[in-house]
Amino acid sequence: MSLNSIFQFLVPKDKKFFPLFEEASSNLVQLASHLHEAVNLPLKEREVLFQKIDELEQRGEDIARQTNLELSRNFITPFDREDIHSLITSIDNVAGNLQGAASRMRLYHVDKITKSIRKLTEINLDACLNIESAVKELKDLKKVKNITTACSKINKLENKSDSVYNKAVFEIFENETDAINVIKYKEVLSVLESATDKCKSVASVLEAIAVKHS
Repeated sequence: MSLNSIFQFLVPKDKKFFPLFEEASSNLVQLASHLHEAVNLPLKEREVLFQKIDELEQRGEDIARQTNLELSRNFITPFDREDIHSLITSIDNVAGNLQGAASRMRLYHVDKITKSIRKLTEINLDACLNIESAVKELKDLKKVKNITTACSKINKLENKSDSVYNKAVFEIFENETDAINVIKYKEVLSVLESATDKCKSVASVLEAIAVKHS
């Protein structure tokens, strides 16, 4: 048994941080699900979901704030303090970008949702589901391979997102004649692509934690 394993065995089971991690990742999946559902609805039917997305994004901020508060209160943590801060912050950043995409669609009155926007919300939802799956494995870190596998999937999804985004932007400049529409769609696509980048950042933190405890 490694020294790290012995230390983990001796440290009392955490009852504060892991529930917060899982709540944050579950909240993120709900937000991504609502966004993907919204882009598959007519304009008039999206508002209810956009409001729910705002609420979930605020909930994510509250969870991040509570996690950082627990960091200041607790001397013993389940793993490195900087990793805890990075994990909860990176999850919150994903939520912020997804909410930002919804906010822009509402603000710019984006009526026609393109296939590329739908595809990017689908990719983000898949990435968030993998984040949730990996976070659930943090409790005992006995199945590190499950974490690294989920992170690998997130990285592939991020690459896929880049391809979808680049093709979509090319098509906008190639086919769209209204300059205002160019700005609208490019803004929405850009924030959705950034959200997948943030998912990759979450994966990097998760992999770092897995490596340290493997």
